[in-house]
Amino acid sequence: MLNKKLARMRRAKSTRAQIVRLRVTRLAVHRSNAHIYASIISEDGDRVLMTASTVEPEVRQQLQGSGGNVGAAQIVGRRIAEKARAAGIEQVAFDRSGFQYHGRVKALAEAAREAGLKF
Repeated sequence: MLNKKLARMRRAKSTRAQIVRLRVTRLAVHRSNAHIYASIISEDGDRVLMTASTVEPEVRQQLQGSGGNVGAAQIVGRRIAEKARAAGIEQVAFDRSGFQYHGRVKALAEAAREAGLKF
């Protein structure tokens, strides 16, 4: 019997394998009840190039309420896209880490797209 985390990791495995085969930069998303995190990971998967999350002091100042809502996810999505564009990264593969593509994960992805990141 799988628990919730193992089931999510099993769902994420095939997506990650495909991204590794394509050898592209990856935008990985992780969410918890209280926070949402986004990381841009290099093509070979061994280095985290940049991160953005609701834990960062700059983001916490912009939040209304907790870091576990759609508004917070949109702020993090815009922030990670701005950091990536400043570093010269325009194209990434979206890795939702086995989370369902709705709610906060979808809000983060759409905000990153609006800020100019392509995936």
